[in-house]
Order: sequence, then C-alpha cells, then structure tokens
Amino acid sequence: MIPTTMRAAVFHGTRHDGAPPLTIEERPVPTPAEGESLLKVLACGVCRTDLHIVEGDLPFHLPSVIPGHQIVGEVVTTSSSQFQVGDRVGVSWMGGTDGTCKFCKSNRENLCDAIAFTGYSRDGGYAEYVTARTDFLIPLTTALPPQIAAPLLCAGMIGFRSLRVAEVKPGQKVGIFGFGASARLVMPVLHMWGCEVYVATRGERHRQEAAAMGATWVGDAFDLPPTPLDAAVIFAPVGSVVLAGLKSLDKGGILSINAIHLDQMPAFDYDTILWHERQIRSVANMTRQDAKDFMSIAEKIRITPAIKVFSLEQANEALAAIKDEDVVGSAVIVP
Repeated sequence: MIPTTMRAAVFHGTRHDGAPPLTIEERPVPTPAEGESLLKVLACGVCRTDLHIVEGDLPFHLPSVIPGHQIVGEVVTTSSSQFQVGDRVGVSWMGGTDGTCKFCKSNRENLCDAIAFTGYSRDGGYAEYVTARTDFLIPLTTALPPQIAAPLLCAGMIGFRSLRVAEVKPGQKVGIFGFGASARLVMPVLHMWGCEVYVATRGERHRQEAAAMGATWVGDAFDLPPTPLDAAVIFAPVGSVVLAGLKSLDKGGILSINAIHLDQMPAFDYDTILWHERQIRSVANMTRQDAKDFMSIAEKIRITPAIKVFSLEQANEALAAIKDEDVVGSAVIVP
C-alpha cells in the first residue's frame, strides 16, 4: 500500500538570518508522470552542491524544491519493462535531458542545454518518496548497503568523470588537490589502475586521511609534488588551487576541475605554467555511461566510504556538518 503523504525536507528559496534553510513538511506522495517511476527512498547522500543551492551560490528560480541527488531507492511503481517493483536503483544529479540536441546525439548528454537537475530543478531525495525519469535510473545490485552506495551516486561519479576528463591512464602519476568526499572515493579507482597518487590539501586531518589511504606523497594545499604529474584533478572550489595544480603538471599534462562553482582564478604566466601543451578542462555533470561504469567498479572492488547517518528531521544538521567539515567521509540521510 502506497501512503498518500510523506515527510520531506523542503527549501523555499529564501531564508531569514539565522534560520535553518530547510523545513520538515508533510507533502503528498508524488505521482509519476509518463516515463517516470516512483521510488521509496532508502538513503540520500548530502552533497556540497546542496549547500551551494540553499546558500544562494547557484541561482534558484522555483517556489520550492526538495534537495538531494544521491538517491538509492526501491522501485514502487513503474511502466517500464527494464525495471520491476522492488528493484534497487540509483538517481543522480542529472535527472533528464532532451535527447535530441547535438550533445545528446554525440554521447555528450552531460552538456545538454535542457538538463533537469535532481534536487534543484526537480524534487530530490530528502524525502520518503521521489519520482524520477525511468530512463535515467541507474541499476544497482545489493552488493553495497543503501547508505554506503548513496555517496557514490554524485561525489563518486563526478570524481570518476574528472579522471576521464583528465585522461588518466593506468600507471600514471596523478595529482589530487583537495581531499573531500569526491577525492576519497576515486582513490580506490586510482589504486586499482596502479597510479601513483599525490595529494595536496589543507588541514592536517585530511592529509592524514590521504596518507592512510595510500597516497604516494601528501602536502599542504599549495605545496608542489616532488615530481611532475601526468594529470591532476582539482577538487577544491578555489581558483588559487587551480594555479597550484597547473604548476605541478609535466609537459602535455591535463588538469580537470571538479567543481560546479569556483571562485576567481588568479592571473598566471602563460610561458612557464601553461605552455608545452598543458591543458585545463572543466567537468560538467556526467553521462549515464559514466554512472554505470563507475558503479560497476565500485561494486566490484567494494568501495565503502566512511559515512555519518542523519535522519530526515536532521537534514539541516547534515548540511551544517558538510559546511563545517565535521564529517569524516560523507553525510547520508536515511528517512
């Protein structure tokens, strides 16, 4: 029996000074539109992008939205033959595209101009139920518990996409600048590929975590690794860190920026920092193929991020923990 109402943490687009951004409300269980499925939310990861939304770093144009885009759910109703009631699935940031533009037709759906974003332009997973486009559901096995799999559905996937954009190859020397949830989740992939990993990050705790996870070298945020790197990924949303990453690259090296929001990058000298075919590339979303490939790897090698579980009523506390970096690993809401 599907209930008629559910609990949800809702952002109304405005907040009073000192007031928490989300309100816990009773809402109707959503009715799936054509081509959508209804899911019972088993767990939903809390992403820094959620924080950017509620703090106004990203423009917000809706009357309200339920945030959350790292959703592990169970299919409740579906009209698709691909899934059955009871199947475990994932929902990520990219909630739909038009499927007809030049980007969608050239395996670059992550660049579509008509993307629907889960938990931003459509309701997400800070709730007991959520609807999602069936063709954007990510098949999941039961190899990983829901609360463990949830952070993989954005932080892990966008980190994996960042490795692809930087054209990381097995055995290379790879730099990681910033060591938050996304960086932690790609470390096992880099180890599986036999890469040497060089981590530059602020905060002694983060440096200790990187060392414990097998980094070849660990330094402060602006320290240069002891050897030129083949590729680097910037996980910190700080422009000056991008400059440090560029300085670390060997000739022909590629740097990808894993950030949906980045503060201003300082001017730099072309001749000594960018010349010799070094490249800077931004990372925008990920494709469904990225999602499937990463989850296949994650389930195979059992990537198990450290997590802290919050109830739905604690959604504001979960966001605050992400902002204050009070969580070792990832925050996850379990309704």
